[in-house]
Amino acid sequence: MAVKQTMGKRVGMTALAWAVAFVIFFPILWTFLTSFKSEGDASSIPPQFLFFQWTTENYREIFNSTASQYIPAAINSIILCLGANLVGLIVGVPAAWSMAFAPTGRTKDILLWMLSTKMMPAVGALMPVLFIFQMFGLIDTRVGIGFILFIGDLPILIWMLYTYFKEIPVDILEAARMDGCTVTSEIIYILTPLAVPGIASTMLIAIILSWNEAFWTLNLTAVKAAPLTFFISTYSTHQGAFFASLSAASMLAIAPIMILGWFSQKQLVRGLTFGAVK
Repeated sequence: MAVKQTMGKRVGMTALAWAVAFVIFFPILWTFLTSFKSEGDASSIPPQFLFFQWTTENYREIFNSTASQYIPAAINSIILCLGANLVGLIVGVPAAWSMAFAPTGRTKDILLWMLSTKMMPAVGALMPVLFIFQMFGLIDTRVGIGFILFIGDLPILIWMLYTYFKEIPVDILEAARMDGCTVTSEIIYILTPLAVPGIASTMLIAIILSWNEAFWTLNLTAVKAAPLTFFISTYSTHQGAFFASLSAASMLAIAPIMILGWFSQKQLVRGLTFGAVK
């Protein structure tokens, strides 16, 4: 009887997990299917799920158009995400080290303050940021958008790295210090190799957050530094939204980050569970 209850519970939990996964995945599936519809089929009521005339016209239009901005936007996204988060690691690793291994009475307050900055709606800082960007000529520049992404991801970077570093036995670092290891050498040669899974997963999550950032890219870019989030918005005009083309643009925009996540899922899970089992 107990075995049957256990099996029934496992089947129920498995079914629930698949149901939740399907609910989460369904919007992506819908967008994928819509990207292969004509504009007429995409806006039809009731919506057509599988039985429609499949076409690749939307994708051909994106790549064949002389005014296509997909490749430049993809390049901008890659440069901005990697650049902002590499700088974020350079700043975040020493900051997290100091909070994890040389804490003060204000360390927890500083961590909470950094996290609280993510709770403020971005629109609340739009006007000051616009004013500063205009003053320094940073609007529609990679430097300006990269700086915004760097500032936006830094609290998350430091928090996650701090959590991973706290799981590393301090005895290892103390032994290195007794052998004459400097702070810089300790971070580069001792701490970083031990925390590679955590650093890698932190970097992956930060890249995903930067890749999906839309508010600042829509308000601070136009052409030169426009990433893929801005590219998607060009398919929604004052004439209305072109759902089929918009879906194709969305799939092309999320495809690189989905591929990265797919190939990095083991590293991501390993990093997120870093230190969970001792």
